Amino acid sequence: MRYLTDRKRATGLGSARSGTHHHWLMMVTGAALVGLVVLFLFTFGSILGSSYEEVLAYYQRPIPAIIAILTLLVGFFHYKNGVQTLIEDYVHGFARKALIIGMTCLSYTFAIAGVFAIARIAL
Repeated sequence: MRYLTDRKRATGLGSARSGTHHHWLMMVTGAALVGLVVLFLFTFGSILGSSYEEVLAYYQRPIPAIIAILTLLVGFFHYKNGVQTLIEDYVHGFARKALIIGMTCLSYTFAIAGVFAIARIAL
C-alpha cells in the first residue's frame, strides 16, 4: 500500500498560472460594482417613474450617464471573468475554447451596445 503526501499527489498536475490573476480581477471588479451599483440605484431610482422626456433630459447630464456607463462596463467585465472561470472549471476540450470565445464576444457585444445606447441618449 502506497502512502502519498498531498504534494506527491499534486506533482505533475501543473497549474493554470492565471488563477491568482482571475481571482484578483474578480475581487477588484466586485468591489467596484458595490459602489457603482449603489450610485446607479440612487441615480436611476430618482428618475424611476418619470416621463420619457424627463428621463432623456436626466441622462443627458454627464454624471448619471457616466455612472450608468461605468456600471455597465464593469458589470459586463465581471460577468465575462466569472463565466470564463465557470467554463474553465466544468467544460473540457474544444467546447471549452468555443464557449469562452462565444461568451467573450457576447459580453463585449452587449457592453458596446449598452454604451452606444447611453451615449446616444447623452449626446
